[in-house]
Amino acid sequence: MIPSTNQPGRMPATRRTRAGRKGALALAVALLLGGCGVRLETPPPGEPAPDAVEVVRRTAVADALLVSQQADAAALVAGTAPEVVAELTQISDFSDAQVAQLGGEYDSGLSDVLGDGTPTPSASAPAVAAPADVVVSLMDAAGRSRSAADTTADGPLARLLASIAASQTLSASRLAGLTGTEGPAPADPVIPVPPEVDEPTADATEPEAAASDAASGEPTPADVAPGGLSAEQLSGIVLAEDTAGYALELRAALADGALRDMAVARAAVHRARAEAWAELAGTAGTDQDPRRVAYVVPGAEVTTEALAQQLEDGLASGYATLVGVAEPGTRRVLITLLAEATTAGTTWGTPLTAFPGLPEQVTPAA
Repeated sequence: MIPSTNQPGRMPATRRTRAGRKGALALAVALLLGGCGVRLETPPPGEPAPDAVEVVRRTAVADALLVSQQADAAALVAGTAPEVVAELTQISDFSDAQVAQLGGEYDSGLSDVLGDGTPTPSASAPAVAAPADVVVSLMDAAGRSRSAADTTADGPLARLLASIAASQTLSASRLAGLTGTEGPAPADPVIPVPPEVDEPTADATEPEAAASDAASGEPTPADVAPGGLSAEQLSGIVLAEDTAGYALELRAALADGALRDMAVARAAVHRARAEAWAELAGTAGTDQDPRRVAYVVPGAEVTTEALAQQLEDGLASGYATLVGVAEPGTRRVLITLLAEATTAGTTWGTPLTAFPGLPEQVTPAA
């Protein structure tokens, strides 16, 4: 007789397996029926931490949303002049287009998991707003966008923010003019001068003496020359500004009255900027100076106003492009020149858009 392999007090292996399966099945049924009776101790999903670029983007979106909501509310106030309503409507449309181009409001998708699925607005506006409130919000938004455009590491985002800031600034100025409120100060771009190299002197050998010859304090953004631009790009700025100056000088000689005065004044600005950029690039008066004696200018089939619009729009586009390639922290003068060229273009009749200097963008126009 074959001895039994079962130990006293233990069931056979086959029976143990069957019993284990039944136990597992019973546990599974209990879990299904019990529902919340058993839960895993895992943390709930959390909001991902935004990086610096995302913070900049969200701020610009929130600013544009607030402007849009305030403009809509102000436009509904009874007794508002029709021209003010039209300007507010355009500001709202521009802001909506800017929100879309910036990527819209951030949605992590966690609202459906953590809450009742109701989205929380990122910006809120009062039920009633005055045009003066919109002017202030536009100015605040433009200031933040300019600063972010100067410092962000994302070149394309910097270009977009600089364009949006120019649009917001000019919208604020126009609305302020229509309502008699205080608007933004005019853009005053100052092209940095090249640093002078002084010969060392015998009595300036001590550290204290050297420090006394240096400029006091840190340079302001307006004093910083754009970094990261190639010699070809700097030559392009010089050539574009000098071309604009020459063309307007030529047209001024053929015009009279207010049109002549406008052309003469603007030509002088462009000629001075061409010289300043050439000095900064180190090409002024050298064989590398790209400026020419004369340029090809369209004939009478293009009016002076239309030509001036083309020149200013081209400069705005050029400066916007350079904002996108210049080093962070050195873009301020380019951002200011973009805004100034945009403003100058509108004085010649260029319609304001949501994205001045970005010809690839098609947006509502004034």
